[in-house]
Amino acid sequence: MRPAGFVCDSQLVRQNRRACHDGRHDTQSIPLELAVNGQVKQRSSTADMIFPVAEIVSYLSQFMTLLPGDIVITGTPQGVGLGLTPPQFLRRGDVMKLSAGPLGTQRQQVI
Repeated sequence: MRPAGFVCDSQLVRQNRRACHDGRHDTQSIPLELAVNGQVKQRSSTADMIFPVAEIVSYLSQFMTLLPGDIVITGTPQGVGLGLTPPQFLRRGDVMKLSAGPLGTQRQQVI
């Protein structure tokens, strides 16, 4: 099986090393939440993913080198703004907060 889309052996984003799997957390039960301006837009868990985290990492490792702190982007839970009625999009000044349970929280402001 070949990977879909473009795959290269380089770093997209480097993050805090505490996001690395250290065996202390079950990668299949990490709660995920995205809030925009304090309003929760998406709430899910890695338990809801189609493929287990370990399987995704194993598969990608056949084609690219994954290093501690790398981020693998796989998709998104329900709650995408385009699918809402009426559609909702991010605007300048909006603050997004992404939480991933024991891995931590990050905040970004739309500029």
